[in-house]
Amino acid sequence: MSQDDIRQISDALLYALLDNPYESLILIDAAGIVRFVSHANESVRGVSAQSAVGRHISEVSPDSELPRIIRTGKAEIGHSLVLRDRERIVARIPLTRDGQVIGAAGKLLLSSPEKVKALYQRIESLEKQLDYYKSAYKQIYGSRFTFDNIIGQSRKLQEAKALALKAAQNDSSVIILGESGTGKEMFAHAIHMAGPRAGRNFIRINCGAIPGELFESELFGYEPGAFTGARRQGAAGKIELGHKGTVFLDEISEMPLRMQVKLLRVLQDKVVERIGGGKPRQIDFRIISATHQDLESMIRQGTFRLDLFYRLNVMLIRLPALRTIPEDIPLIFNAILADLCRAGGRSVVEVRPDALAALCAYHWPGNVRELRNVAERALVVADGRQIDRRDLPGAVRGAAATEDGAPQAAQPLKAVLETAERESIVTALRQTDGNKAKAAALLGIHRTGLYQKMHKYQLL
Repeated sequence: MSQDDIRQISDALLYALLDNPYESLILIDAAGIVRFVSHANESVRGVSAQSAVGRHISEVSPDSELPRIIRTGKAEIGHSLVLRDRERIVARIPLTRDGQVIGAAGKLLLSSPEKVKALYQRIESLEKQLDYYKSAYKQIYGSRFTFDNIIGQSRKLQEAKALALKAAQNDSSVIILGESGTGKEMFAHAIHMAGPRAGRNFIRINCGAIPGELFESELFGYEPGAFTGARRQGAAGKIELGHKGTVFLDEISEMPLRMQVKLLRVLQDKVVERIGGGKPRQIDFRIISATHQDLESMIRQGTFRLDLFYRLNVMLIRLPALRTIPEDIPLIFNAILADLCRAGGRSVVEVRPDALAALCAYHWPGNVRELRNVAERALVVADGRQIDRRDLPGAVRGAAATEDGAPQAAQPLKAVLETAERESIVTALRQTDGNKAKAAALLGIHRTGLYQKMHKYQLL
C-alpha cells in the first residue's frame, strides 16, 4: 500500500482500527512519549487515555518494556505480562519509517486469563499430538533392535555378530544371507543402530511385496501429475526418505531386472530423480540388503545383475539356521517368553526339561520366527506357570518322540493337516530356491494363495 493510499483512508477508519474493542493498544514515539491509548487499554492498565497521552511511558507504566523495543528495533511477540494481578499475552512491535525507528506499539493479544488458559491447553494438546506423530513416524522409519536383542552363545551366531559389528563402523554396503526367519532384518536394524547413522531414518523396503508396476514410484518417488492417480503434490520415494540414514532392501532377489539397472545407477551416483522429471536430488544413504536366495546362482541364470551384486556385496554376513545352533534354542525361547510375558503383563513362566528337549530336537524350517509362534501358542495352552512338552505343537512333540523312541500321541486332524500343509510349502520353497511363482505352481495353487498361506504360517 502506497503513502497516497494511506492518506485516502479516512481518519474515522484509522481511529476505528486503533480503538477497536478487541485489542488493547498503546503507542509511544521515539522519545518514549505516549501518543495513543485505546479505550480497551484503560480498563486493563487502570489509566485513562486522557491522563496518559503526552506523558513518558515510564510514568504511565513503570515496568513497560517498550523503550527497549525502540532501542533494539526488534519485535517481541507472544511474551507474558502480569497486569493488575492477571496474566496477559503481549506483542511489542517497533514502528519504522525509512529504516529508522520512530516509535513502538504495545498490544495485548489475550486480555483475559480464561483465554490465556485456553491457549496453553491448546498448545499442550498440539504438543501431545506432535509427540504421537513423532512416535508413529519413528515406528515406521525408526530402528527397533540393537545387538543386545540378538540372543545366542553359539560360535556361528557370535561370528555373525562380530562381523556385523565391524560392518556397523563404516558405510560400506552389506548383504545379509539367511533362511526366512533367521533374523536378517534384526541384524540390519542392529547394524544401523551401532553405526554413525543411528538416530536417522531406517527405511525398510520389502522388494517381494511391491507390485512390479509400482516399484519405480515406491523407490524413487514422483512429481505432481506424473501419472494417473498420482497425488497432486507428488511424493518422495523410499530412498529419498532414507537421506542421511539407512535403506534396507529386504528380499533384494525379488527386484525386477529393469529396476536393478536403475538402483545400480542410484548407488553409483547417489542421485535420485522422481518419475515425471524434476530436479535431481543428491541423497546420502547407506544400503543394507538381505535375501534367502543364492544370488550367485541367480547371476548364472541371468536373473540378477553381476554389477549390482558387486556394488551390494562389500561385506557379506551369513546367518545360521536355527537347526544348526541347537545350543541357542533354550536361550532364545526363554528370551521370547520373557518378552511375551512382559508385553502381556503376566509372570514369566518356567520351561520344563522335557519341553526344552523337544524344542532342541525339532528341525525348525521357519527358524526363529517359527520358534516365536510356538512360544505364543505354548503360553496360551499352558496351565499354570510351567510349559511342558504337552503344550507344544504336535510337529515339535513328534520330533522329540522320534529322537527318544517314545510313541507319538494322537493329534487333532486339523493340526495334522496344517502341519502337513506347512511342511509342503517349506519343501516347495526350498526346491525352487525361494521362487514363489514356481513354488505356487509346484503346489498347484495361485501365487496369491501361496502368499496368504505363508502369512498364515509366518513364513514371510
